[in-house]
Amino acid sequence: MALQDDFQSALARSKELTKRPTNEELLDLYALYKQATEGDVTGERPGGFDFKAIAKFDAWTSRKGMSKEQAMQDYVALVTKLHQNYA
Repeated sequence: MALQDDFQSALARSKELTKRPTNEELLDLYALYKQATEGDVTGERPGGFDFKAIAKFDAWTSRKGMSKEQAMQDYVALVTKLHQNYA
């Protein structure tokens, strides 16, 4: 259960950053969060000119097949790295 606690702590810490991470880092956070909480992406890729939704979908798709536990570990590691750079 320690991993779940670390993940919940990282979720809270991700909201405490004093500077905004890069778009790539934000997409990584999103994709790891979604993979950790929901598993593999489902549904169709957004179309049209909704570039933000497309980027988020593609980022999440890039984590397809990753276990929820690995996604949680990677999320915790990324938040720790971001805190070193942006806190």
